[in-house]
Amino acid sequence: MGRTTRRRPRAGGRTVAASIALILGGGGLIAVNSYAAAGEGQGPWPGGVDRQEQTRVAGPSPATVKCPEVANGLPQVPDAARPEVDRELATLDSQITEAYQRFAEEKEQVARDPQFAQNAILGPLESKRTAGIDRIAEAIGRVSGQRPQGLRALAPCTLQTDEADQADPGSQGGGEGDQGGGGNGGQAGNGPEASDFADIRTVQPNVQDPPRLPGASRGTFTTDCGINANGKFNPDNVIAAPGVSNGAHHMHDYVGNQANDAFASDDDLASGETTCRDQGDRSTYYWPVLRLQNGQDEDDARADGGGKDRNVGEILTPSQVTLDFVGNPQGKVTAMPRFLRIITGDAKAFVNGDANVNASWSCTGFEDRQLRDKYPICPGGSNVVRSFRFQSCWDGRNTDSANHRTHVAFTDASGRCPGGFLAVPQLVQRIVYDVPPPVFDGPDAAVFALDSFPEQLHKPVTDHGDFINVFDEGLMRELVSCLNEGRRCGPGDPVRTPAGDGQEPKDTPGIADGAPAGPAPSTPAEQETGAPTRPAAPAPGAEQVTAAPYEAAAPDAGHEPVTAAPRQSAAPDAGEPGTEEAATEAERAPGPLDAAAAGPKASQAPVQPAGRGSRSGTGVPADPSADPSPARSEPVPAAAAAQSPETTAGTNTTAPASPTATNSEPTPSVPNGGVGAPQAAEGALARTGAQLWPSAAGAALLIAGVALLRVRTRRVVPRHR
Repeated sequence: MGRTTRRRPRAGGRTVAASIALILGGGGLIAVNSYAAAGEGQGPWPGGVDRQEQTRVAGPSPATVKCPEVANGLPQVPDAARPEVDRELATLDSQITEAYQRFAEEKEQVARDPQFAQNAILGPLESKRTAGIDRIAEAIGRVSGQRPQGLRALAPCTLQTDEADQADPGSQGGGEGDQGGGGNGGQAGNGPEASDFADIRTVQPNVQDPPRLPGASRGTFTTDCGINANGKFNPDNVIAAPGVSNGAHHMHDYVGNQANDAFASDDDLASGETTCRDQGDRSTYYWPVLRLQNGQDEDDARADGGGKDRNVGEILTPSQVTLDFVGNPQGKVTAMPRFLRIITGDAKAFVNGDANVNASWSCTGFEDRQLRDKYPICPGGSNVVRSFRFQSCWDGRNTDSANHRTHVAFTDASGRCPGGFLAVPQLVQRIVYDVPPPVFDGPDAAVFALDSFPEQLHKPVTDHGDFINVFDEGLMRELVSCLNEGRRCGPGDPVRTPAGDGQEPKDTPGIADGAPAGPAPSTPAEQETGAPTRPAAPAPGAEQVTAAPYEAAAPDAGHEPVTAAPRQSAAPDAGEPGTEEAATEAERAPGPLDAAAAGPKASQAPVQPAGRGSRSGTGVPADPSADPSPARSEPVPAAAAAQSPETTAGTNTTAPASPTATNSEPTPSVPNGGVGAPQAAEGALARTGAQLWPSAAGAALLIAGVALLRVRTRRVVPRHR
């Protein structure tokens, strides 16, 4: 007999069809909802990229263009080749700026298609850099007879993310065109952001005094050159990019020599006007300007170094600039050579790393707490302070070097210079600003920020200072004598000029009007006791940012933070002088940050208008802000020497350091959910579960369809007769 099967009823066919429909429908729901959910929880990318587009790119969005520093890879450059090499190095910087501008304009396309960045930005940039590097090698080889090898390895560039920004997704508020002053990039779309700021009250004291040996040079020599009330600015850098207009791609403040621009020669500087009260100091002191990004344009909004290089907002005039020269804690110092050039800090530290970082940020009254990679948020009654300790060891031969660093060095932790280097007076520079705390969101959003190369995203870690010594010989001898003899000296002190020097004694100030640039009064408690008041405890409930004690860096690392030098004159039998600009306990009382910083909103805060002065040294009046101060030439008491400005500070925090950025430390929380507080990332568990219910329904349908089909299939079994 043949094998037969039972005929399947029509109802069974319908059941099978329904099962298949359930399976297909459920699977479709799961697939569609999972794809849609993949783009949720991240917010719009910079430039407003649609969330579905984000699924095409894995990992964080790139933030800037990163290129190796060619100057650091050069051998010794012969003097005859240096002008051409410097011009080519400046051209390489301009190429990076142009590539970053293209990257910023095409950020949406880069986010969608990483290969676009390689083809349209990084590839052409590498070709230009290769040609420039070859010209540098040829210039060196033409003079030295030996062309350096291996420089082409420095040509390729990459894209770098901002690790601090990625660690705080809540701070990614604005896109490339954001004009709100906060979120993901300030008004220029490339910084700063909330994660670049920290409440100074959450930072633990981290300043330590180095040991001082008997016979060390304990004196202090102060030069008063004003606050740049003349409004002398330009985007040049005669040290790093001589002969190149806009070589810095950011604006500089200048005090002292008024002849400084990209084309100034040593002779120009020697004969230039100066804003320093003692006309024997024609040195030039300059640094990147600080701006208030509050929606108000500065005069340079469409100029090189300003808006064209993404530096926007009103330029802030400092309320005080202090320029002190101090001695060496191990012994005597020798004179600096005239026209010695020193750059301290690294204008490209965001992409170069922190090896040469050497700027400190703090607040008046809190200067025993120093930050390197954050802008400070200061409480009410306290002002922002940025400060530098310049290199104080000289190789004894050169006034400059190929990378503008190796001819000078820092001391070690004990104050000793490296072998073969001589101890010279150390410039300690302190700049104070009366600027409101940052406001990151809303109609009154306003933040302060350094000018920087565009691709450096206005990070505080890129702060730097420049100095060219143009002291006359007689005044330099007086400076060295003052330090080595343990005296305090300042403008108005008579200069002991040996016969035959050709210099008249400088015993009258060069400027006799304007607001004094001296220290603010100390607190009543300090005036009574002669000792600084104790820093207030951090705000209750605030996350503590613990900075490790300072550890000396290698001689070329430059991690020497700054504290203010004691500024009060003291008789030999007086106690310790009070710390300048110390805030009262009431000013530092714990409380909500916005309450402590009560005052006008950022956008309403008055900003001192900056005048515009001539860029040349001819006919330029001296800075009227540099007012005469009492002459000081008394011995430094032992107690005051213990408070010497030769202090060091570490700013490492307990937060883990980012492998690619130096400022990835999480922003400490502050009261009232306030400025800089970390915000919860989108895409939390509850929100994600609520948005994935279609996937759950699809899974249920899929399971039901499979079960129904399986049950129906089991009923269809063959029968044998």
